[in-house]
Amino acid sequence: MSPKKLAVIYPPPGMTSHLVSTVELGKLLAAQGLDITIVLGGHDEKEAAATATTSFLAEAAAANPELSFHRLPQPTLQCDVPADDYVSRIFEFARSSGPDLRDFLRSTSPAVLIIDFFCYSALNIGAELGIPTYFFLTTCIASVAFMLYLPVVHGENTLSFSDLGGDLVHAPGIPPIPADHLPRSQFDRDSMSSNHFLALSEQLCNAHGVMVNSCRSLERRAADAVVAGLCTFPGRRTPPLHCIGPLIKPREDDSAERHECLAWLDAQPKDSVLFLCFGSMGVFSVEQIKQVAVGLETSGHRFLWVVRRPPGFEHVTGPDLEALIFPEGFLRRTKGRGLVVMSWAPQREVLEHGAVGGFVTHCGWNSVLEAVTAGVPMLAWPLYAEQRMNKVFLVEEMRLAVAVEGYDKGVVTAEEIQEKARWIMDSDGGRELRERTLAAMREVKEALSDKGEFKIALLQLTSQWKNYNNS
Repeated sequence: MSPKKLAVIYPPPGMTSHLVSTVELGKLLAAQGLDITIVLGGHDEKEAAATATTSFLAEAAAANPELSFHRLPQPTLQCDVPADDYVSRIFEFARSSGPDLRDFLRSTSPAVLIIDFFCYSALNIGAELGIPTYFFLTTCIASVAFMLYLPVVHGENTLSFSDLGGDLVHAPGIPPIPADHLPRSQFDRDSMSSNHFLALSEQLCNAHGVMVNSCRSLERRAADAVVAGLCTFPGRRTPPLHCIGPLIKPREDDSAERHECLAWLDAQPKDSVLFLCFGSMGVFSVEQIKQVAVGLETSGHRFLWVVRRPPGFEHVTGPDLEALIFPEGFLRRTKGRGLVVMSWAPQREVLEHGAVGGFVTHCGWNSVLEAVTAGVPMLAWPLYAEQRMNKVFLVEEMRLAVAVEGYDKGVVTAEEIQEKARWIMDSDGGRELRERTLAAMREVKEALSDKGEFKIALLQLTSQWKNYNNS
């Protein structure tokens, strides 16, 4: 019996949101008969996210013995990067780990190298060693379309996105995007981070293929535009697109103690609870927390709200914290019809609970996929990174969300929270949104079936890799 072929996956180590999808990809590929090693390069050891990443990896390694994890030595950055340029630092740490990655790949001779977009510099290493190299993008297909088209946008305009305000930026297959809704890392056309994204666009075209955590049924127009070559800079090759999503975080272990919020949901009527959760970095000011609280209370609806401590309150706990960040008497007055959970709740399990009828989300792509898979309609409240872009795609193209107005104005008012809560839970428009979301859920489940696009794409890829001759 011939030994299994090895697939090496190279994600950015300091980003737990990317690692969640990476681990799920590794599990899928292992189930198809491949040996899997997830390689972790250098990272900002001082970043708070590093602690969360270390914890996640320890749990992932313990829960998934079929996966191997290999950490490269901590490198020295090859160039000066401002301490506050978080995005460029991730790109540069991945680049600086290149020599150690090359040595590891030489010693293991994998059949395939799969890289995150932050690790695009590794594509040249794969090419040098004759290893088929693919991107695995944890974003939506619409973001892939925009990334491919980015050099065209830059060539048509001499201004930075930051100079364009709300002017619309156009790309094939996706709705027009207000310039101020693009990621801040791309605002200044001459910045280091912006240059990294331009280089990434070129390297996408040089890859053996682009795997994306989405499915065509969710994003047909964007997928068709990419496949037709409409998004690629003239003269460049269009990379094959492989839709292998949604890959989402698995449910919590059944043997683990059930979170208190799930028992609370058990006592609520079907589709009656509005769930608010804003991701691991979704931190609001005290003023904003109080506005949300007033809006939820005056809406009259049931709610489950995950709240992270605001800046400066990291070490305050218990009644002292509650008295400082919520309106006086809020928790007492809403007891029974509302539940506030500090810091964390099992999001996938909550979304899949029958009592949940709406989801206020920061528009992180993992959260969007969990909501669609559960058939829960969304209110879009984007906060950072690519989330404003995702909001445009969700609201204008997929029509699976309605925006919470004021997210781009500093503070979302209590009146807006009240109005949107009542809209999604009570109105004809809210019911129509729920029906569209349920239809999308059915299409996603079809894509995930044994004869669906997800399984077909996965089998085609793994068959190629298992037959790869790397002698």
